[in-house]
Amino acid sequence: MYLSICCCFLLWAPALTLKNLNYSVPEEQGAGTVIGNIGKDARLQPGLPPAERGSGSGRSKSGSYRVLENSAPHLLDVDADSGLLYTKQRIDRESLCRHNAKCQLSLEVFANDKEICMIKVEIQDINDNAPSFPSDQIEMDISENAAPGTRFPLTSAHDPDAGENGLRTYLLTRDDHGLFALDVKSRGDGTKFPELVIQKALDRELQNHHTLVLTALDGGEPPRSATVQINVKVIDSNDNSPVFEAPSYLVELPENAPLGTVVIDLNATDADEGPNGEVLYSFSSYVPDRVRELFSIDPKTGLIRVKGNLDYEENGMLEIDVQARDLGPNPIPAHCKVTVKLIDRNDNAPSIGFVSVRQGALSEAAPPGTVIALVRVTDRDSGKNGQLQCRVLGGGGTGGGLGGPGSVPFKLEENYDNFYTVVTDRPLDRETQDEYNVTIVARDGGSPPLNSTKSFAVKILDENDNPPRFTKGLYVLQVHENNIPGEYLGSVLAQDPDLGQNGTVSYSILPSHIGDVSIYTYVSVNPTNGAIYALRSFNYEQTKAFEFKVLAKDSGAPAHLESNATVRVTVLDVNDNAPVIVLPTLQNDTAELQVPRNAGLGYLVSTVRALDSDFGESGRLTYEIVDGNDDHLFEIDPSSGEIRTLHPFWEDVTPVVELVVKVTDHGKPTLSAVAKLIIRSVSGSLPEGVPRVNGEQHHWDMSLPLIVTLSTISIILLAAMITIAVKCKRENKEIRTYNCRIAEYSHPQLGGGKG
Repeated sequence: MYLSICCCFLLWAPALTLKNLNYSVPEEQGAGTVIGNIGKDARLQPGLPPAERGSGSGRSKSGSYRVLENSAPHLLDVDADSGLLYTKQRIDRESLCRHNAKCQLSLEVFANDKEICMIKVEIQDINDNAPSFPSDQIEMDISENAAPGTRFPLTSAHDPDAGENGLRTYLLTRDDHGLFALDVKSRGDGTKFPELVIQKALDRELQNHHTLVLTALDGGEPPRSATVQINVKVIDSNDNSPVFEAPSYLVELPENAPLGTVVIDLNATDADEGPNGEVLYSFSSYVPDRVRELFSIDPKTGLIRVKGNLDYEENGMLEIDVQARDLGPNPIPAHCKVTVKLIDRNDNAPSIGFVSVRQGALSEAAPPGTVIALVRVTDRDSGKNGQLQCRVLGGGGTGGGLGGPGSVPFKLEENYDNFYTVVTDRPLDRETQDEYNVTIVARDGGSPPLNSTKSFAVKILDENDNPPRFTKGLYVLQVHENNIPGEYLGSVLAQDPDLGQNGTVSYSILPSHIGDVSIYTYVSVNPTNGAIYALRSFNYEQTKAFEFKVLAKDSGAPAHLESNATVRVTVLDVNDNAPVIVLPTLQNDTAELQVPRNAGLGYLVSTVRALDSDFGESGRLTYEIVDGNDDHLFEIDPSSGEIRTLHPFWEDVTPVVELVVKVTDHGKPTLSAVAKLIIRSVSGSLPEGVPRVNGEQHHWDMSLPLIVTLSTISIILLAAMITIAVKCKRENKEIRTYNCRIAEYSHPQLGGGKG
């Protein structure tokens, strides 16, 4: 066996190469003969161990060596593990390649998922066949009038061997008188054929029969031979032989010409008259059978027509040997050669084959230029008809005129020997499209051109390239004060278009404080659905609104992505504080007031003043007399609470009046407070120590109780806040347990925030 490594060419990304290996092996070798070791001869890097094969993308599970194409799978094969190229049975070159001078088998092997090996195996001929003639004797009739130089084609010998072992020459023996000579000629395909040439004039009366021996020799060492006996009978013949217009003709004919197409109309003339001048045409005896299958000749007119299917790819040039002979006695035939040159037609569409296609999904993070397939495109036509332009449908391509605006992120790159790689043309985005149907289009340069297409699917693998995105940057939630701890406040929503863990979102609250208190004592968030719950009962009078941030984080690997949004909780006021009457000073909700007699109409008896901790309408107060004023002796201002006399001599009606005053806020529902005011009439001036309710004394009477009341309330609130702070600090470690209990007992339907 012989080996030569022709070239190494970069083909499939930085790790894939194309290598050409040429081997030769003599014919007649038995089955199991090792021709070569592909891995060693091509200097390939070792592949993965068998246990690891198949785990990678596109890796063959059957071995390190995979045969992609094999021109003779019944004769040759490659061991998938060792890479040994071996014969499967005895190879007979003569039956395999017939008359071809070079007998070559080809294989394409994909090695270690890294290299493509283009293998050529030449089958070397051995001289195992001797030449042979179709018969043992050749009978010839030659007129005694045949002039010296007249030629007679002889039957050729056949030798299945090729090259040096094939037929080399012919020898003529047993010609004792030097009447005949042998001229050995060659056809266009290199085959040799003999012609018998008359050297001297024949004399039938002197000798009417000659016996010659034709020997065929091959070029083997030692040479093999075959003989045939030529029996020449010398007879009387007519004076003239047919004559062609030319000894040879060249005809150009398109391949696939319709049956019956005229090739040429031959014309040979004979000067004789009658049967001696009537010419018959035929193919010479040594015309190959294939020529007889493709062409026919009219014996009377010499018209040659197409009889079979002409294929340029099978044989681009054909030679037809024609003879013409008259019908007279002892005819001497004339010969000519017709060479038919076939013109290639674009009758073969391009052929697209996938040498290797990436198995499994392609990561959307794959950079531009990532190889996803190795493609081979061929066309049996030649010249312009075999020139190819290829592209990815909707993507980039090779060759002008086939491109266009790319709709798929792939393109085709031409490499070597009709190999192309399909590579990514731009970054991929699974969220935009998760699968592509990649179609390869090949068009030849014929007129009209022929097209072929072939497709394969590419799935895009998700990567964690999208952070969760909240539907809003700011969520505004509302809750009424005095809510129940654990009450559902609303939800936040973040969406992640990635798949699986890359798109699974969890929620948490970022650390912050409201004043000195941790946000974790105010609210909690469900990590799965983003529902937000209150952890305490809110008091509008203490906290009107507060803000915090919610973090949304996916579960992608190796690193998660996150984003946050702001949540603003507004506490809505509830009418939860009833008015408190602070003026006049009450004892058991009762106050006694003294008014001098004859105080007159419009006298200011007193001012009722009440406080309400609520705000807005819930804190706006209205004053009214609800009982004890049946005689309408007094009136009260509904806004200021001032009580004045309506009758100048009210004491004459009754010296003591018991009024029931009601203070009502405007909340929903309304809350109120009542007080009983006992008004007595006194003679003279008011006793000492009794505060006056009229004139300058009025301002002092109202301010002092108000200041005292507000101070008391402030001290109570301060004590309450200190108590709450101490309690929160003590229970800080139990917050998460508390949150879980809240979530366990609170299962409202998810939806928008309140209000």
